[in-house]
Amino acid sequence: MTEIGVVALVTVILNLVVSYKGFKDTGFYYKYAFIVDEILVHKEYYRLISSGFLHVGWTHLLFNMISLCFFSADVEAVLGIKNFVIIYLSSLVGGNLLSLFIHRQHGDYSAVGASGAVCGIIFACIALFPGMEIGFFGIPLYIPAWIYGVLYMLFTIFRIRNNDDNIGHEAHLGGAFIGLLFAACLEPQAVKQHYLPVLAVVLPCVVFMYLLVRKPHMVLTGNTPGPQRYLNVEDRYNQQKAAQQQEIDAILDKIHRKGINSLSAEEKQKLQDYSER
Repeated sequence: MTEIGVVALVTVILNLVVSYKGFKDTGFYYKYAFIVDEILVHKEYYRLISSGFLHVGWTHLLFNMISLCFFSADVEAVLGIKNFVIIYLSSLVGGNLLSLFIHRQHGDYSAVGASGAVCGIIFACIALFPGMEIGFFGIPLYIPAWIYGVLYMLFTIFRIRNNDDNIGHEAHLGGAFIGLLFAACLEPQAVKQHYLPVLAVVLPCVVFMYLLVRKPHMVLTGNTPGPQRYLNVEDRYNQQKAAQQQEIDAILDKIHRKGINSLSAEEKQKLQDYSER
């Protein structure tokens, strides 16, 4: 798995360019990052895709791109360029939608990264070649891909439940599930030949999704918001507008007391942004 597909190469270059721009320009970064309230309240749905081309740093970026390169050629060779793109983007959006659902009450939750899309490609490859061997960086140990898939699903679900780190495990799980599902639909004959390993991989995710809808307290122990956090989108929008209005009122009061020259550059920018709405 050391070759790289043509589309994957283009994807890597695009990620490098966009991520580098985000490293240098925080305004650009936050304009296109995944932020719950910007999506649900302000309806900036483009963030479901744009956030997948941003990364928090070089290590995050390079790890995702190296992982993509290891699996891209086989998926592209079997499914073709068009289907590769479909799986990549669908896994990206699917992973972010799962994150959005789980964190829908956490308005300030934010995330970036191609991990959901990359997991989709990896698990599409596992669905097509469950018997292939997968190794680990720096460790001379190889295990069948389907066993890796089962372990990864269980580990990711455990991390989502605990919510004890800053990694977007929800996007990983959602992307992996979409990638595996799409590969099975696009190449059913290949999956039928080894359906038991594929079922073993997908079963933990299906159980998690069921519990997430029917009994969320069982799978979201560390993610379950307290009673004070249960606000609908309109409530959060109104709260945000009220907070912004208070901020503008404070700036106007400062102008009245000390003159416009007393404003900082940030305050002037906020006043300008408010006047342009």
